[in-house]
Amino acid sequence: MSTGSTGGTQSMRRALGLLRLLADQQEDGMDLPQLMQASRLERSTAHRLLSSLVEEQFVERDARTRRYRLGVEAMQLGFAALRRMPLLDALRPFAQRLARLSGDTVFVVMRQGDHAVCLLREAGSFPVKVFTIDQGERRLLGVGAGGLALLASLSDEEIARIQARHADAYRQAGLADAALTKAVRQTRRRGHSEIVDSITPGVAGVGAALQVSGLAQVAFSFGAISNRLDAQRRAEMGALLRRECEEWARGMATRG
Repeated sequence: MSTGSTGGTQSMRRALGLLRLLADQQEDGMDLPQLMQASRLERSTAHRLLSSLVEEQFVERDARTRRYRLGVEAMQLGFAALRRMPLLDALRPFAQRLARLSGDTVFVVMRQGDHAVCLLREAGSFPVKVFTIDQGERRLLGVGAGGLALLASLSDEEIARIQARHADAYRQAGLADAALTKAVRQTRRRGHSEIVDSITPGVAGVGAALQVSGLAQVAFSFGAISNRLDAQRRAEMGALLRRECEEWARGMATRG
């Protein structure tokens, strides 16, 4: 009984490790050799676990490219957890306050490996709404105001590794090495991120990163049409965002 229990636990941990790897590379997917190398599993073990995950629809396999991605069951679990995440209960009132103060759409994203996943989206009172990302959607770090704020908070060494892993994706997003490096430096200098027409033409954003726990790092951002978020207002909203985040963090520390 003891041996079976240990073996079952080991298989479960290995399967979960594969799911984590696929979650981090969901856009491009991973083939079997890549998963073997990243997980350090033997071919037979990796293939057996992936086959079981495919059968249960936690993983899907593209017959043409032979790449694996998370399946519908994994997505459903993720969305269910996202809706019930305790952290959201603390973040939602603050996001709503920011939406009231700014009148703009507020986004809350959390770092997930090399990506940022949208946890919350709160609409402000301004008549023209900006909905550039949905709850549960992921983007590569550096893409979008919140993702750029998160990326800029990392060390240069870690940023370089992320750039190397996703060079093609960054180029497609108009963020080749020099452009991304410049955006990171500007974000650090300002204390907040700014984007204009980089994802959606006619849309601008301002973001700031915040460490909410020992493990969780999030970013809050404002999104609005570019005419509303001109250079002067981006600076004003950046200052507002930094001030409000600092006050919220102090309040959380006091309550904690």
